[in-house]
Amino acid sequence: MKIGILCYPTYGGSGIVATELGMSLADKGFEVHFISSALPARLDVTNPNIFFHKVNVQTYPLFQYQPYDIALSSMIYRVVNLYKLDILHAHYAIPYAYAAFTAKQMLKAENKDVPLVTTLHGTDITLVGQHPSYKHAVEFSINQSDTITSVSESLKKDTLQFFDIQKNIQVITNFIDNSVFDEKGNACQRKQFASDDEKILIHVSNLRPVKRIQDVLEIFKNVNKKVKSKLIIIGEGPEMEKISEFMENNPELIGKIKLLGKVNDLYRILQLSDVFLLPSEQESFGLAALEAMAARTPVISSNAGGIPEVNIQGETGFLAETGNIEAMSNYCIKLLSDDNLLEEMKKNAKAQAIHFDLKNILPIYIDMYETTITKFEEAKYKEV
Repeated sequence: MKIGILCYPTYGGSGIVATELGMSLADKGFEVHFISSALPARLDVTNPNIFFHKVNVQTYPLFQYQPYDIALSSMIYRVVNLYKLDILHAHYAIPYAYAAFTAKQMLKAENKDVPLVTTLHGTDITLVGQHPSYKHAVEFSINQSDTITSVSESLKKDTLQFFDIQKNIQVITNFIDNSVFDEKGNACQRKQFASDDEKILIHVSNLRPVKRIQDVLEIFKNVNKKVKSKLIIIGEGPEMEKISEFMENNPELIGKIKLLGKVNDLYRILQLSDVFLLPSEQESFGLAALEAMAARTPVISSNAGGIPEVNIQGETGFLAETGNIEAMSNYCIKLLSDDNLLEEMKKNAKAQAIHFDLKNILPIYIDMYETTITKFEEAKYKEV
């Protein structure tokens, strides 16, 4: 099977999932073609079954905004033609499903076609898709897809609520490769971040407003009054200024907050941590939480979006209403003050992560591809 994957090249959840999925498919012997504006962050192009096609946008002074969607559609058309792809998989409705539909129309003009799968990841539905400038295009793109998948039941529900979707949406959750997490901790590495009598709290995100970094900081401030602790923040984004302002207003915590930016050894750092903080305003799934749990780190989170499908109240961590800093702080203090409870939740977190293991989810994707292609071919045969 030859599969074309359309995705964002960034560290965001959809880009990571698309990249990990493509590399896993390539390891299984499938030919996978990535089409994006830049090389995806985690993509291993040394795999002989992986191909990368960069979308180049020619700059013309005539255009105030360069026509990326047109260049994307043209590249999809060319790759399908040159490599005889069997199926396209768009991760995000805009611009990928929309551009794929245009490419399909170009192919049909030459009596060619290819089935399209669109996976809904989150903000393409809950934010971008609801804007009047994009809503009808998003809805149209989704309905023109041959198969639609969603990363959580929560996102499926939101999609059906906000749009008039004429087709079934199959939930295929995000996943984690548990094999990349080393079960053996490294005490020496932990000492780089905290002393033996301190607990480590961690937050990982792109630091957008929806992640509520101010809540993370306030929770840590409350926890630190009761439990000796350190806070690690991994990621970069527009809310970095809020962290600087917080540290200026709370100079006593400057030595207790460590900013690491983007790191390559995220898994090892997660493994050294005691609690993962995720007070987000919206999460379609909560991939960051799942990564933490795979590293045996319990999660204190909001109950937004698909998070409750991943983080189980009282088992793998605790959940509270979005913005309820006091509740999240108290849960965190409770957990960090009871070593037995902490150890129990660490084990539960890892067990929950196993349910979302790549080995369990990858066969579902492969079966979905094969079913989509079969139905697509049967529909073409009936038309003839």
